[in-house]
Amino acid sequence: MMPVLIAAGITLVASLLLPFAVRPWLVRMGVVDVPSARSSHAKTTIRGMGVAVFLATALGYAAAVLLRAVTVDRSIFLAVLAIIAASAAVGWIEDLRGLSIRGRAAAQLGIGAAGSAVLLLLTGQSFWWLPLAALAIAAYVNIANFMDGVNGISGFHGVLAGGAYAAAGVLTGQPWLIAGGAVLAMAFLGFLPWNLSRGSVFLGDVGSYLLGASVAALAVAGFFSGVYVEYVLSPILVYLADTGYTLLRRIKAGERWYASHREHVYQRLTDVGFSHLQSAGTVTACTAAVIVLGFIAATAPLPTVVLCVAGSLAVLGLYLASPDLIRHFRRRQKVTRVPVS
Repeated sequence: MMPVLIAAGITLVASLLLPFAVRPWLVRMGVVDVPSARSSHAKTTIRGMGVAVFLATALGYAAAVLLRAVTVDRSIFLAVLAIIAASAAVGWIEDLRGLSIRGRAAAQLGIGAAGSAVLLLLTGQSFWWLPLAALAIAAYVNIANFMDGVNGISGFHGVLAGGAYAAAGVLTGQPWLIAGGAVLAMAFLGFLPWNLSRGSVFLGDVGSYLLGASVAALAVAGFFSGVYVEYVLSPILVYLADTGYTLLRRIKAGERWYASHREHVYQRLTDVGFSHLQSAGTVTACTAAVIVLGFIAATAPLPTVVLCVAGSLAVLGLYLASPDLIRHFRRRQKVTRVPVS
């Protein structure tokens, strides 16, 4: 366990310090984020700090290999890193000069297919899983990108998902998953102070693609390696619910579902008065609750599983309804407020 802790520590320190070098470079490159229909910020801000997070991640993976933190299934560990690196590269190109929708989708599906094929070969699973796994990786890269709209949300998601997968690795005896989860958590923990500070910087597409690929690759590789599905899915259910609910809501309203927007649940929370941190905190708290319930359900007797499933559905339902509930509550407060004479 000590090699994993050292690798995680190296990742954290690198993630905290690398932005000092990367930020001036991004300024010179002119990589900035201008407020748009999809964003929740009001001023032009430096983006692309995901480059620093990726470099920290790569250092963490290298340290884990050199320190022999991953003694078995090292090839799976390296395959996950390859998926992460390729996805981050596509995100960097998107940040730097942009990609067509078709080009971006083709690249993401290609990475998902190639990475999944390698993981299937390494784990000995049936290639019938290939289309679903490829789509899952490509889809979650986009989901992480869609959900990266308020300060702190991606950093917290990386910390929680990474921590959950590291714990899953401990519980199932998968050293590569312990190391991969720990590196993911520390890479995004180091980014949080930069993202939450007054002179905030954004991950950019390079960072959100990095996050989505890290989570998805660990999840898919874990599933292929026999990790309980509850361990695999619980860290991503809130993100999946928000994205799926928002998509259905826009289709039902007759809107162009593929157009840029800011109608995700976490964004609508800011519309009813939540700060960026409060919105990100709400998503994080709900994710943490679902993770705990999922981990309990994985090895529990059936009655407990039923309770955990019901609890998870309640958390997800409350989260999805939260903007409307808060708006309704505040309207009632205004109506019932008695003026002071």
